[in-house]
Amino acid sequence: MTLALGTRHSKRPNRTVSVSQELVPPSEVRRCRGIRVTSALWSVAFEMRKAHNDVDAVVAFDMAAYADLVSVAALAAFIDEALWIRQGVQRVRDLMPLLDENAWSPIESLMRLAWQSGGFPRALTNHPVHDAHGRFVGTPDLFDVDAGVYGLYDGALHLAGQVRSGDVVKEAAYRSLGLEGVTMMAGDLSDTGPFLQRLRQAYARAGRRPAEARGWLAEPPAWWVPTFTVTQRRALSAYDRTRLLISLGLVR
Repeated sequence: MTLALGTRHSKRPNRTVSVSQELVPPSEVRRCRGIRVTSALWSVAFEMRKAHNDVDAVVAFDMAAYADLVSVAALAAFIDEALWIRQGVQRVRDLMPLLDENAWSPIESLMRLAWQSGGFPRALTNHPVHDAHGRFVGTPDLFDVDAGVYGLYDGALHLAGQVRSGDVVKEAAYRSLGLEGVTMMAGDLSDTGPFLQRLRQAYARAGRRPAEARGWLAEPPAWWVPTFTVTQRRALSAYDRTRLLISLGLVR
């Protein structure tokens, strides 16, 4: 946690709390339950500017967008209007093309960045898969709709029990549509080489797929309510927010 105390206070080292001596404009200060806090846009931009590396900076934005606190468009406007002379703002500008509003966990952000680092097309996060008749099949972590390649993260939660059984059933359903999949495991986070090799193989298999074997829709059917962006989620009715987000565990 970072405390914004301004230049009048000395910086004291602490394992859990750091102190920022950067002055915060009064317009970016809010009150939440009686506590003075910085605005969502200021806070996200600050975390991105001060992050240890670019990956951490992207994750900071993605998780704020997951909570519907900021959008890419709002951040872009904010850094040009309010942060143009701040240290680190160029990093935020440079990372804008990598930001995503529909990652559901930090791991998905890491997998997406690894996917792109291998030179592959940018995959969509949590994009639904529908068969040719418009029936919903599942929502992989990453999905290249055009190539028909999807990605899943297989962490400790997925190793046993009902979660693992569900994964096996879902992967079989994806294969039945002609999709090629690749799985990232915990060990791939420190060394993405093996994951990228499996991804290359998946793309190679997908490239050999006959056109008539494509059994998925390029776009969700008309009845599907999109929740891919912050703007779309903010526009949901209370009923749809409960039905589409809270009931699925995607509490925002």
